[in-house]
Amino acid sequence: MKTLRDVAIGSTCVVKKLHGEGAIKRRIMDMGVTKNVEIYVRKVAPLGDPIEVTVRGYELSIRKEDAEKIEVETEEGR
Repeated sequence: MKTLRDVAIGSTCVVKKLHGEGAIKRRIMDMGVTKNVEIYVRKVAPLGDPIEVTVRGYELSIRKEDAEKIEVETEEGR
């Protein structure tokens, strides 16, 4: 399973599944991260947290902890 945390800077991926339950999953979905949406990884902070991405045309910073709950598929994985 590849997660958003594993995606290289400058790569695009597609969300396949959200892990986690309740409020955590709801918060991720409220940010616009839902199944089949494309995510472009713009940059990663020096210590790896947070990860800056583009989702649905806007910029978003996602904590490493939340990025691990987002299962993705990359272009080379298709």
